[in-house]
Amino acid sequence: MPSSSSARPTTPPSVWLARGRHLGPAAEDVLRLSLRQLKDNGVIDDFLDDSVEVPEAEGTPLQIFEARWRVAGSVTVRARLTLQPGSGDGQEWVLAAEAEAPWDPRWPSPAAMFWPQEPDASWDHEAVTGLRLRDINPLPSDDKAVRRGLRDAARDRWSIHVVVHEAMTPDRHGRVPLAGMLPPSLRHRVVEHRAAPSQLRVVNWALRDVGVQVPRGGAVVLPGAPVPADYEADDFAVRTVFLDGSEPAELIHAVTRFAALQRPLPDGGEEAVTALREDWRLLTLEEELARERKLVAMYAEALEAMTKSRDLYREAAEQAHAALAAYRESADTVSGASPRSLAAPPASPLQQLTRTFERLKSSARSRKAASDANGTREDGAVQTQPEASDR
Repeated sequence: MPSSSSARPTTPPSVWLARGRHLGPAAEDVLRLSLRQLKDNGVIDDFLDDSVEVPEAEGTPLQIFEARWRVAGSVTVRARLTLQPGSGDGQEWVLAAEAEAPWDPRWPSPAAMFWPQEPDASWDHEAVTGLRLRDINPLPSDDKAVRRGLRDAARDRWSIHVVVHEAMTPDRHGRVPLAGMLPPSLRHRVVEHRAAPSQLRVVNWALRDVGVQVPRGGAVVLPGAPVPADYEADDFAVRTVFLDGSEPAELIHAVTRFAALQRPLPDGGEEAVTALREDWRLLTLEEELARERKLVAMYAEALEAMTKSRDLYREAAEQAHAALAAYRESADTVSGASPRSLAAPPASPLQQLTRTFERLKSSARSRKAASDANGTREDGAVQTQPEASDR
């Protein structure tokens, strides 16, 4: 099985992330209407419906919706939905929510706090494959399409993909979607793939590179990419799934455990969480006051720093002026001094003593040379006297 080599940060335990595609027209109008109804019914505390425009690099604006509600009595949840520009395949949306406590899968799904929950709503399509998030997705009959679809599902970083094999063709009781039986927070994050009885071989052939296999009449939770560190294929494979309308407790437990694994933030997930935390606009009165107090404190710190810098600059300028004045005074003194005062400074006592010894040595050598010369002249005179007498 491929191991994870990604160094991207993991999803914080208080964060809920999802991505999908709205295939119908006017997604922003659907969101506004749904948010208004949810607030009127007391489901959410407040929302921002003015579609804040955020220019992208290519100049196409995004539409932003924010909502706030409470869970478990007093835990506040803030959520931000980004709606991409429309295209021929609908509009892609990214939803990031964060609670004031670690996320509990029993809490309501943030998607249900924005989108209408009618079965025929067109917002609940997975962004990459286009499959439904709240319904059963039978695998295509073409083997190549099966392999291509499952490989795309195995690489998905946003949704949880589950492959269920039908040991025999179920009746209407066996065609109940898994999403409706999952904890509320997982219902809009799971894509259920259904393999017909004859498709087991092609399914396992497509998944062999992923390192997982679907048991006959069972199911498996795909690891996604990169593979979570605590993922073991056998731990997330269910041997038997009874498609008779009863609750598949073992499969639900496997999906819940997989959702609790530490997973790296998907592509675009880090940006969504950062925008939720730093660009949040839907503030309560208390939050606005707290923000203003922070701004006042920040400005006070900046002013204090500027004042200290000004004082330091003034002190440095005074010192520079004093140094310049001292330099000019010393320059004037030097220029007005006599030439004698500009002469070389007197020698030190040691130098004077050395020079004295040198003079004494020179005098001694001179006297010795003179004495030697006198002696030579006397010897010459003594030698010449007898010759004179002889004559």
